[in-house]
Amino acid sequence: MKNRLYSDYGRNIEMMSGLLRVNESFDMIERHLTVCNKDMCFYYIDGFVKDGEMLRIMQYLLSQKTIGTAEELERRIPYVEVELSQQTEKIIRAVLSGQTAVFAESFGDTAILLDLRTYPARPTAEPESDRVMQGARDGFVETLVVNTALIRRRIRDPRLTMEHFSLGGSSGTDVVVCYVKDVADGETVEEVKRKLSSVRPKSLTLGYQSLAETLIRSGWYNPFPKIRTTERPDTAAAQLLEGSVIVICDTSPQAMILPTSIFDYLEETTDFCFPPLTGSYLRFVRTAILLLSVIITPLWYLAIEYADRLPDWLAFIVPDDSGALPIIFQLFLVELAIDGLKIASMNTPDILSNSLSVVGALILGDFAVEVGWLCADVILYMAFVAIANFAQQNYELGYAFKFMRMMILALVYFLGIWGFVAGILLFVFFVSTNRTLSAKHHYLYPLIPFNRKDFMHLIIRHRKRDFDKSEESKAKM
Repeated sequence: MKNRLYSDYGRNIEMMSGLLRVNESFDMIERHLTVCNKDMCFYYIDGFVKDGEMLRIMQYLLSQKTIGTAEELERRIPYVEVELSQQTEKIIRAVLSGQTAVFAESFGDTAILLDLRTYPARPTAEPESDRVMQGARDGFVETLVVNTALIRRRIRDPRLTMEHFSLGGSSGTDVVVCYVKDVADGETVEEVKRKLSSVRPKSLTLGYQSLAETLIRSGWYNPFPKIRTTERPDTAAAQLLEGSVIVICDTSPQAMILPTSIFDYLEETTDFCFPPLTGSYLRFVRTAILLLSVIITPLWYLAIEYADRLPDWLAFIVPDDSGALPIIFQLFLVELAIDGLKIASMNTPDILSNSLSVVGALILGDFAVEVGWLCADVILYMAFVAIANFAQQNYELGYAFKFMRMMILALVYFLGIWGFVAGILLFVFFVSTNRTLSAKHHYLYPLIPFNRKDFMHLIIRHRKRDFDKSEESKAKM
């Protein structure tokens, strides 16, 4: 492929028609017009173009008495986004992204790019996985421009910067790095941009997940999430104003928040939709439930193993009828059964989802206990664990806690109380050694390194304060 356009209009049309494979793709349109007795050709993809805007531009061109040079016509075209280009690869990528390329006999070595594109998009409805009782009801969608506009609507600051990257080889996915200049850490911003510029993914057809796996290649054995995401524009805007860097990937409704700490998952939008006291209480309950979900079944099984050493007031936790299967097998069996029900529910049509829930509850509940396979106590503890996973909205973090719980449970089975201690130490090891995108920020911040102010903000939901004079002066600039 030639790097630059030919000076001859005919050769350019022949080259573009071949590269875009106009005769082989029904939706690739090559539209010829005769303007001022000169041939003019439009290349665009059917379904990506605003028909009304395209019609008005064509009517305007047909009404002209002279075309002039590409520079002259570019200044006269009544549209908001018009660009000139002589680079063949850029023109091809622009057309495949939804823009319109215009060629004319009077300017053979230059093409005019019109950004008339519009993408199919769903409404900006509230995300299913991150609902709030009070607050905004809009959410990110699969269209990049809509997502950036949702953030711009909330942050009206000229320091808000959005830098564009094109990644993914054949997919050519648009990626935007968003940050507030002088608020975000400069080294972190440069590191994010450097890594995005250096990666060469084959494609990004799966959106942000493909990009995240490309950016962080090591530590596959560590189940804890390395990048926090959100589908809420209000959450993204709040993180930007706190100094985070947001990475938005086209075709994905999730925005990546960098850098990431495990304590970030303990904060949710709901905490800030209530008064500080209520928000702090909700955060405490969420943290306690998540930590308890890791150790509750290993502790219970450990208590059963050492039942003869339990005080009388704890004797009730030892089941009278342990069932036909060993307790350890029952716990692992229900862990797998719960995941099986989750997978089945995701593949079940909405009209049948209630029926699946009823059948699953009967099979895992009354029927399993009556037959003698499972102990009623196992059902109780595993029901708490299953519900505890929904105390936070990150699906990946829920499975990380699940894997840690199963690891500790297996160690308790083989090593007893020393296995429990070893499991807790391994849990701390996995959390403390988890790598994120930025090596400068630890996964356990603000504990490592310790920051008293941020640590107190983590525990207690503080109220929003007014700007001080320095911040107010910056906001007015």
